[in-house]
Parts: sequence; C-alpha cells; structure tokens
Amino acid sequence: MGGGNNWNKIKHALGLSNLCAFIPSGDLSLDDDDDDSSRIPDSSSVSVSSAVTTKPGSEHSGPLMPRNSSRRSLLSNNSSRSSKKTCTICLGSLKAGNGHALFTAECTHTFHFKCIVANFQHGNNLCPVCRSAWREIPFQTPLPHPASNVAADVLIHHGRQPSRVNPVNYHSSEEFQAAIARRITRANSTGRHTVVSNLLHITEPASFDDDEPLQTQHHLGDVSKNVESGCSSTTKMVDVKTYTEFSAVQKSDSYDNFTVLINLKAPIASEPTSLSATTLQDSRVSVDLVTVLDVSGSMAGTKLILLKRAMGFVIQNLGPSDRLSVIAFASTARRLFHLRLMNESGRQHALHAINSLVSSGGTNIAEGLKKGMKVLDERREKNPVCSIVLLSDGQDTYTVSSSTRGERHNFSTPEPPSTDYNLLLPDSIRGRTDHHTPVHAFGFGTDHDSTLMHSISETSGGTFSFIENEDVIQDAFAQCIGGLLSVIVQDVHVKVSCSHDGVYITSIKAGSYTSDVAGERKNGTIDIGDLYADEQRDFLVSVSVPAVEEEADNTMLLNVNCTYKDPISGEAVGVETKSISIERPEHIIQSQPMTTCIAVDCQRNRFRAAEAMASARSSAERGAFAESVSTLEACRQVLVGSPAGQSGDRFCVALIVELKEMQERMVNRRRYEASGRAYVLSGLSSHSSQRATARGDSTESHSLVQSYQTPSMTGMLHRSQTMLQSGPRSSAKFGRRSS
Repeated sequence: MGGGNNWNKIKHALGLSNLCAFIPSGDLSLDDDDDDSSRIPDSSSVSVSSAVTTKPGSEHSGPLMPRNSSRRSLLSNNSSRSSKKTCTICLGSLKAGNGHALFTAECTHTFHFKCIVANFQHGNNLCPVCRSAWREIPFQTPLPHPASNVAADVLIHHGRQPSRVNPVNYHSSEEFQAAIARRITRANSTGRHTVVSNLLHITEPASFDDDEPLQTQHHLGDVSKNVESGCSSTTKMVDVKTYTEFSAVQKSDSYDNFTVLINLKAPIASEPTSLSATTLQDSRVSVDLVTVLDVSGSMAGTKLILLKRAMGFVIQNLGPSDRLSVIAFASTARRLFHLRLMNESGRQHALHAINSLVSSGGTNIAEGLKKGMKVLDERREKNPVCSIVLLSDGQDTYTVSSSTRGERHNFSTPEPPSTDYNLLLPDSIRGRTDHHTPVHAFGFGTDHDSTLMHSISETSGGTFSFIENEDVIQDAFAQCIGGLLSVIVQDVHVKVSCSHDGVYITSIKAGSYTSDVAGERKNGTIDIGDLYADEQRDFLVSVSVPAVEEEADNTMLLNVNCTYKDPISGEAVGVETKSISIERPEHIIQSQPMTTCIAVDCQRNRFRAAEAMASARSSAERGAFAESVSTLEACRQVLVGSPAGQSGDRFCVALIVELKEMQERMVNRRRYEASGRAYVLSGLSSHSSQRATARGDSTESHSLVQSYQTPSMTGMLHRSQTMLQSGPRSSAKFGRRSS
C-alpha cells in the first residue's frame, strides 16, 4: 500500500484514529532506550525474536482509556510509542532479551508470540491495535486452550507482498518449536478484499459441566472461624425498623388505609486491610459471574474498545475464588471460555479472550442469554452468589420481529402492539420468583431495545441501566460489580401479621419484590432475595385501624418477622420480632395537628413518582407527549408540597430533580426515542428494586439522581475513576442515599 500514511488513512476510516494502548499500572521497567528498529522490520516480513515478559505473579490494573476528547488526544499521541514497549494483549513489557519470543506483524505492531497465538485461537485474525488484516498469521501446535465455536470473519487485502517467518535467536524450548506461520490468503486476481469465514471452528461441548472446581474450602473455613470468634464481616444482623404514619390516633377515629413503613438494613461489611482482589476476597463470599456481551457489527470501533476496557476492569477486580465465563453474541453466540477461577492464570486467559473480540453480524440477544444461563444451570459446583451481566447496543433481530416491537410503532394507533419479550428468556428464568439468577442488563447508546432489556432484568430480579455516554461504561460496570461482590445476606423474607382483632392488611407496596396478603387479610409476606452490605429496603403496609372504646392507651397493629440465610455458613438466621403499635388518646388537641412521619411520607413519594413514571411512559408510547409531561409535572408539584418535600429531605429532592429531567426527555418523539424511554425505564428499575442503576446525565444535579448506592459501590466506582485518572465527569451521575 503506501507506507505509514496509508495505514493512518485506514485507521481513520475504521474510526480507530484515537485507539489507545492498554497500559499496566505496575512498574514494568520500560526502557526508553530500546531500539525500536530492531523490533520493527519491513512490512513485508514477520520476525520472531527473543524478549522478556513482566515479573511472574505481577498484577496489572485494567486498561486505561480516555474519558473525553482532551484525554483521547493525549493518549492517542502516546499510543504508538507505548504499543512498541507494551504487549497490548497481556500488558507485559516488550523489552528485548531473556528468552521470550516476540511477533512483529506486517503492520509493524509487536506482541508476545504466546499472546498473539492465544489471540488467534479465540478467533481474532486482525491486528489488536490497528485492526488491519494479516496475510500471514502466527500459529502454534498443539492448541493449549481450545476456544469455543469460533467463527470470526477475516478481511484480507491482497495488495501486499507475502510475509515470512524469520526465526532469529529462536527459543529452543518445546513451547515455541511448534510455531509456524500459516498462510490464510485465497487467490484473488482482482486484488479486492476477500472475506474468509470460519477460519477456526471448534465445536462447543454439548454440556457446560466443565466449570473449574471451586477452591474455596480454606477461605470459607477461615471465615467460619471468624464467625465463631465474633470477628466476622457480618458481626451485626439485619436491622429492622418500623415507622407509623402518625404516632397517635384518637380513640374515636378509624382509618381504612393507615400506613406503616418497614425498613430493613443489611449489616456493614468489615473494612479490608488493603484493596487487592485477594484481600477483598477474604471479607466476602465468592461469585459465579457470566457476562453476555454484544459484539455485533454496530459495536465496531470505539464501543468495542470501551467494552474491552470495562471487562478488563471487571476481570482485575474479581478475586481468586470468583469464577467468570464470557459469552459473546452477534448473529450467533459462543462461549469464549468455561466458568473458571479468576486467579492469575485465569485472569490472563480471560484478558486474552476479551482482547480477541471482533465485531460483525446481527444481534441475537436470545441466543446469548440462553447460552449464558446454560453455563450457570449446568455447572457442577456453585459459588454462593451468581449473576449474569448482559450488555447490548441494538435490537434483537432474530427472536423478536421488528414489526411487532412496541417502541418501533408509528404512534398512529392508540396503543402500541404488545410484544412477548419472555420469548427471549431461558426457561430456567421465565416464571421463577426466587430471583436466584438476576440478569443485570445494560443498554448501550441510543439504538438499543430498552423495553426488552428492562423486561429481561425485571423478570429475572436484576436491574436495567441506561449507558447514554460511551465513556461511562466502565463506571456502570464498576457500580454493578461493586454490589455483586458485597452480597452479605441471602433469601431475605419478611412476614407481617395483625395483632388486633379489628386490624386488617389492606395492601402491601413492595415494588418489584413478590408480596402476598393471605389468611383473611391477617397475614402478609415479602420475598426480597439478596442484600448488599449496608443496603436498605423500604416497604409500605397499609392497615385498617378501628375505633376503640376499651381502656387501653394503645392499639397493637402488626408483628414483623424477618429471616434470611447467612451465605458464609448457609444457616438460617431469624431477627427478633418487632411489634408495631400506636397511641390511642381520648382527644387530640386541634391546635396541635398530627405530624406526618417524614420517613413514611418519603417512601410514599417514591411510589407516587414510580406510578407517575409508568403512566407518563404509557402516554408517550401512544404519542401523547404533552400528556406525559403534564403527568410528571403534576406529580412533581405534589412532591414539592409534601411534608418530605417541605422539610428538604434529600431523597425527596432527588425525586423532584429526576421528574424534571424526565419531562425534558419526553417533550417530543425525537427526545423520547433517543433517550427518554431508556431513562424512564432505568429509573423505574431503580425505584422498584431500590437498587442503584446508571442513567444518562442530570442537568440539574451532580449528585442526587442516584439514591440507592452502597459503600461497596462507591468504593468500586472510586477505583474505576482513579484508574482512569478522570477529572470532572460528563457522564451518568452516581450519588449516595442518605440514611
């Protein structure tokens, strides 16, 4: 072609002009005096020479990426120099000498030979740095870790002179003696680009029961000893508090819907002595995590780069007893690797697999989700906590017909056609209420199917996050992972029972959690599932309060029982029963009106806001955007005038800010389609599950949009932002709930 200038043109055309290197945080002793010319031969040849890697056992932080245009420019200027000194696959040093082979491709980029071989085994036949197609690719026999069902498309240009292997100072070990260069070109007299499909196709096993055995016996034994000695990270139990709408009701008065608030707060995790993944692992239970990642054609360019960066962060922050498996889907889905421990070798293998991802094809979310669930359903051993993280930037083009999508209708009909999104859910998730395998869905960009992603998360007991800005994907993942790695109690169950003959339960407001009223409306239950460390849940129970004539000065309303499972010991734990009563004076002085409990009013406002959001969305789907805005504004005014709003309660103020933001995103069809629908659905997911989600930008506040963040989420976000060396953020705002 025409030398470096032509390469720059190709990179610019592919949207890779700002491509940056993966830079390790540790000291890799890069030598500025390295002779680059010795490692960059003419583009017509490929050389294999000796070099060293990083120190064994060294841990690297995730890859760095720019956060805004200025940082992109900074890293872009340094990427070429950095990629010559650092293998962009394993993040190790390319310093010459001491016996590890280097592979310098015809595009002049250099990698460790072992790394590029592993990269090829996972189906990536393009340069990981510039994405150019190679006429000669490295190959090593036998394949040490067969990849799964790799079917990558490779773009090859026939205008270059064939490359050759030059085994200068070739290492004598058996590990490298089998290395060869395999020509992958096909004859094409026209010199045009040719697509070669299914270059490496290795069939997946019929059953995914090949998960790596757990090695947590010693870890759990140590934690159990700490429990017995009173030094556990969960030295406190779940705290149950109750509040009544009014502290007293006149004896002659009666209520049909008297509100009682039940508040649960999970124990606080102990502070680790350091922030290493191994140390953090010792203070919590282990996790089985499956990430289901969209690598369709629409993810090409910056999106895929940022996804790899975010996954690098996740991999580096999983502990050695955690296990990870990655599913990549486009037109079909493939498992990149089995569920394996994230020890040092597991992390390196996972990073190789992630860096091998290429984008092409359509979007088959159902197939990806099905395969991800298959990994968890068929595993032989189980960690106490498991979850699926799903990310997509597009519409499912295989299972759900575009002609029946509610959000793609033309707004000319009164109601959008209904779509059964349950078709996308595996049978093991559909219809279950225990929510033992939550799917945390992330909609990336403005073209994803937010209705679908929200439906998947809601049905499985997960959350839906809207990633509006591409540079916030790592922070969104960090917030989610921070929660998953801090599960401190499981299978939380609340039971309420009426204490007085004249008291009945009229309703239970529990959001997305399963609740039931039975026993002639004398008993009620709420199933909550897992709680992160220091996480809270609030539920409103409405009861009838009768007028009384007896001499008693109070009326017993409810008894509250809470049980849960300790994930470390596996034992059931019961919290002491809480009794709720109100005073019953003969008369209440009219000059001193009863004061509404702010905590109760605050949660009542949360449900009011959620109902208004759902109603506004329904109107918007019919094209009635003025009605949507009016609904949200009416609710906002109610919240402003409520006791909690008048008192300046932080949570209530956050709801008011959020309702205003939603109005601005629903003023017309363009705004609603671009971000309004996803923003509203992410808000509904957050408020119904009372769990933090990532949501666009707030134009009014930098700290109040998020109201359910826990300390573990905050810590992981801080780690992400520190690693990225970020300044002021133009991304989703993450706040902390006031206690």
